[in-house]
Amino acid sequence: MTRPSPVPDPPPLALPYRPPFDWAHLEAFFADHASPGAEVVVPGRYARSIRLDGWQGTLAVEPDPGADRLLARIRATGDGAIDDAVRAAVTARLRAMFDLDADPAAVAAGLGRDALIAALVRRRPGLRLPGAFDAFELAVRAILGQQVSVAAATRLAGRLVAAFGTPLAEAAAEPGLTHVFPAPEQLVEADVSFVLNMPRARGRAIRGLAAACLARPDLLAPGRSLDDTVADLTALPGIGPWTAHYVALRALGHTDALPASDLGLLRALDTGAGRPSPAALLVRSAAWRPWRAYAAIHLWAEDAARPAPELTPRLP
Repeated sequence: MTRPSPVPDPPPLALPYRPPFDWAHLEAFFADHASPGAEVVVPGRYARSIRLDGWQGTLAVEPDPGADRLLARIRATGDGAIDDAVRAAVTARLRAMFDLDADPAAVAAGLGRDALIAALVRRRPGLRLPGAFDAFELAVRAILGQQVSVAAATRLAGRLVAAFGTPLAEAAAEPGLTHVFPAPEQLVEADVSFVLNMPRARGRAIRGLAAACLARPDLLAPGRSLDDTVADLTALPGIGPWTAHYVALRALGHTDALPASDLGLLRALDTGAGRPSPAALLVRSAAWRPWRAYAAIHLWAEDAARPAPELTPRLP
């Protein structure tokens, strides 16, 4: 009996960009913020599970060492076909997620009015906005990250994925991927606070976000103005300006979004005279418009690169 030949993998999607492009920074950022079970980041490779209008699968993204482009490979789970519509949808989302349509020269020119920010851009000219494959997923992650560390938010996200996500078919999954991140309909009535052992207000915020996304499918759609996006998000329970601007920056690619109360931004602006207040940051950021999101990425990178302060040991 002749066994059928295995179906070869389709050719990768080629995703070109304008250099310079700092893959290492994006990789590190995505690694720190990956949702266990739904995302895996290893050196030189980002992988995740995906769901698109009922189609389910995985993808992996790697830099092409021989060209100014990324390469993405899509694999289906189950019997779903990888047709032109799937390829087009994945391409559009990945171009936004990895900020592949950015013009680094235009960003550098726009941020040149502030000497500190201009120096940071010269130091790291290829930084891009770390976006998101799925806006709802990113918004949930932002709520999980309220008032906790990135590491704590990541642990909560892994537990959320395991408890409420859709299991992947093992045979087609990338190593380390077990579930698809839960959709709004899977969280709208979920007792997230009880399962994750976190404040009830945060669980209500996730349920409220899920309900709002089901009632208004365009709530987190690209193309809406920054002001409208922030206004609609802050009208939801448990979502303040920091969360709304963070979602606008990462999930929707708003280049002028700025979570002005973010501690990392305020620390990075402390050059010896003390941290500015959020109000002072907003005043200063007028010179960065319409590229405030890129200024934020550079400030976060600077804050992460600074050595941690040494703790003075207590005398017994």
